[in-house]
Amino acid sequence: MSISPDSHAPESSLTRLAPVEAVLFDVDGTLCDSDPLHYFAFREMLLEIGYNNGIPIDEEFFIKNIAGRHSDDTARILFPDWDFEKASKFVDDKEAMFRRIVAEQLKPIDGIHKLCKWVEDQGLKRAAVTNAPRANAELMISMLGLSDFFQVVIIGSECERAKPFPDPYLKALKELNASAEHTFIFEDSASGIKAGVAAGMPVIGLTTRNPEKSLKEAGATFLIKDYEDPKLWKALGELEKGGAILRCQSSVTK
Repeated sequence: MSISPDSHAPESSLTRLAPVEAVLFDVDGTLCDSDPLHYFAFREMLLEIGYNNGIPIDEEFFIKNIAGRHSDDTARILFPDWDFEKASKFVDDKEAMFRRIVAEQLKPIDGIHKLCKWVEDQGLKRAAVTNAPRANAELMISMLGLSDFFQVVIIGSECERAKPFPDPYLKALKELNASAEHTFIFEDSASGIKAGVAAGMPVIGLTTRNPEKSLKEAGATFLIKDYEDPKLWKALGELEKGGAILRCQSSVTK
């Protein structure tokens, strides 16, 4: 299914999926506002090695070159002249630094627990689909109290190709035994939105940190500020009112 951004009202965009059976979520920037922590870790570690002649990277550089990307892609972009193993080791060390600081500073996106309760109340299948390393993803999901919420956690590096390719989202559908025609996605990066659209699903874009223009150009169906956004709840209300929810009783192996 292909839905051009803003071509339909939010509620009609989702009711076209009737009956909805599953919801998929990215993690970084979608469940929690983690990008500032990633930015801090990259900035400090790059400073330590004198990257960019000792000039700290700015947020624009981070958004353009790092945010939402798989770690292998980040390594190649940051260090095109380095041996790949050395570049990957740097990125791995940065992820370890991120995990050390995340415990004290991780902030959920406003309304995420309200939305998760709605998803559970509707009996929908749900998966987390991320380019983050599994250790990062499971730590963040646990800290947010969502370990029992997600039936499946799909990691980009464990697929044949990571986002922006559709493989992680297609794998989530397969493991949930769900159909792209009855599933929608929450994402916050252009890379993730492109992956969801390529997998044939409408993607609701969160304007957590990335420019709205890039999210729209990537193919977001509509944009929301957070999970308290009235635009989102109007769309979900239309689903309920129209009886467009498929309550899924089948179990999914975690």
